[in-house]
Parts: sequence; structure tokens; C-alpha cells
Amino acid sequence: MEEARSLLAVWESFYVIVGSAGGALTGLQFVVIALIAESRKQSTGREVAAFGTPTVVHFCTVLLVAAIVSAPWRGLSGVALALGACGAAGVLYCAITIRRARLQTGYAPVLSDWIWHTVLPLIAYVSLLSAVILLQRSPQRTLFLIAAATLLLLFIGIHNAWDTITYIAIHVRQKEKKK
Repeated sequence: MEEARSLLAVWESFYVIVGSAGGALTGLQFVVIALIAESRKQSTGREVAAFGTPTVVHFCTVLLVAAIVSAPWRGLSGVALALGACGAAGVLYCAITIRRARLQTGYAPVLSDWIWHTVLPLIAYVSLLSAVILLQRSPQRTLFLIAAATLLLLFIGIHNAWDTITYIAIHVRQKEKKK
């Protein structure tokens, strides 16, 4: 019990910072969605579900992982189980996101879109899922893996929100000016 608390305690500042960022950026994503709604481009719910909603999910996952790792666990098995559940849910959600991206017709994703919206999130969620197996065997190394997956999800969310805003600011606004 004490071993788990001492291992997790050294990560407290990291998860306070990362969790706070995830929470704040979730709120900012709502601003992004509001900007999309104000643009004259006809967006469908399918586009938002494929490219906007996953960004909110990634930010919320960062917040959730921070909460899980910061909770006063009695042992590492509970942490591993909770993170494994997050990872499994994330992998399933990645499959749903891939399907949504393929079915929407309002935007043709390019290679970088597939990488940032599907491949990298899948890597992050598989890393969280693998924590179930690895945390008991090598807790110190696995905590670095969990931190890397959490940061990856945070950076994915930042990139994808920025990508959406720049797309609207540049491409959509230019098309509106031409009309």
C-alpha cells in the first residue's frame, strides 16, 4: 500500500499540470466548435463527430488519467485496472472514430489527418491498455509510459484543435470571400 502511494506521489505535480491543461483545453474546444457553427460552411454532425468530438474525448481522457493516478489507491492493481479500462474504451472509441471519418462526406482527410486523428490516438490508448499488464511488473517504467500516453493525447488534442481552427480561418474563409 505505501509502495503504491510513494510511487504515485512523485507524479503528483505532473498530473496536476497535465490534468489542469486537459480540463482547460476541453473548455477551449467548445470555443472551436462555436467558431465552426458561426462559419458559413455547411458542416454536418458527421464531420464534428469524426474530427471535433474525439478532441474533446482526448482532453477528457487526459483529465481522467490525471484523476486516476492522483487518487489515493491502496495498491497498483486498482490503478492498472482503471487505466486498462480507459485504454480499452479508448481503443474502441478509435475504431468508432475511424468509421465516422470514413463515412462523413464533407471533408476529404489527408494523410496527416489520418495520423493525428486515428493512428496517434490509437497508440496512446493501447499504451494505457498495456499498463494493466506492465504496471505490476515494472511500475516505475510503466508510470513513464502512462505519462507519455497522457502527454500524447494532450498534444493530439492541441494539434487537432489548431488544425480545425486554421482550416476554418484559411480554407473556409477564402471560399466565402470568393463567393
